[in-house]
Amino acid sequence: MRALTRSSPWSRAEHKANYNSVMARGWESKSVEAQQAEATDKSTNPRKRLTPEQAAVSREKESLRLARQRVLEQLKQIQDPRHRAQLENALAELNGKLSLLGN
Repeated sequence: MRALTRSSPWSRAEHKANYNSVMARGWESKSVEAQQAEATDKSTNPRKRLTPEQAAVSREKESLRLARQRVLEQLKQIQDPRHRAQLENALAELNGKLSLLGN
């Protein structure tokens, strides 16, 4: 890289281009490092293979848990007694389904 001088307009542009390419490589290497760490974590914790039925039950449980969480969040904010009653009924139904699936 050339030394920066006030008389040459090219040197400033060259310096800026070189600076940006160095920064881009720095960010890229951190991204690669994170990806390698993630790949290592995945290889050390292999997931147990599920049958299609087990996978379906697992998805259903997760869906019910998320719906339950959403209802609980709504219950914290709701003021209308009729709407609160509906949400409490929905929560009871979700809890019942979860208990049938083995929570």
